[in-house]
Amino acid sequence: MSGDYHGSRLAHDPRRDVLWKALWHYHFRHRIAPEACVLDLGAGYGNFINAVVARRRIAVDHWPGLAEHVAPGVEAIITPVTDLSAVATASVDFVFASNLFEHLTQDVCVTALAEIRRVLAPGGRLTLLQPNYRYAYREYFDDYTHVAVYSHVSLPDFLRAHGWAVDEVRPRFLPLTVKSRLPVSAPLIGAYLRAPFKPMGKQMLVSARPGAAP
Repeated sequence: MSGDYHGSRLAHDPRRDVLWKALWHYHFRHRIAPEACVLDLGAGYGNFINAVVARRRIAVDHWPGLAEHVAPGVEAIITPVTDLSAVATASVDFVFASNLFEHLTQDVCVTALAEIRRVLAPGGRLTLLQPNYRYAYREYFDDYTHVAVYSHVSLPDFLRAHGWAVDEVRPRFLPLTVKSRLPVSAPLIGAYLRAPFKPMGKQMLVSARPGAAP
């Protein structure tokens, strides 16, 4: 059991809203069509899905507090990511998960990937944002709920091994956390995303689509 994870390790922080609104403006809005259905797995406080502009927005988390934090119009489903039975087959265009797979065993990830494959519509994509162990190994296990280790090499290989075609890998997409002395502002985040070099970049972005079943 992870205990009161949200009260200890992942307390609410308004800087996350600044981060995700900036990420939507500078990155994700160019990849998600207004008519899309978007599914956010392990949505937590809903920071990503609340920032999304789309026809349908769905947030999934096993944490009951999710429902209190999502914006009006966002569907909150309290369930493990291995059970997406509340989401219709082939109904989702974009599945996103931030800092999720490192909290799951590989067996659980495989089950989750099967459910993600089922709910994705033709042409749909899965995008994962999470710590890159290659660059975050010193801090990786400061989070006591981390149980799996992935880098920008191993995560794409894991996806390919389970029937996914990897379209994009960004080894240093973002710094590891908003919990730092550095200011969190939309212009700075936009400049960071545009920069050719990523100092302190310890989170990777991996995008994939369903390929041939393994």
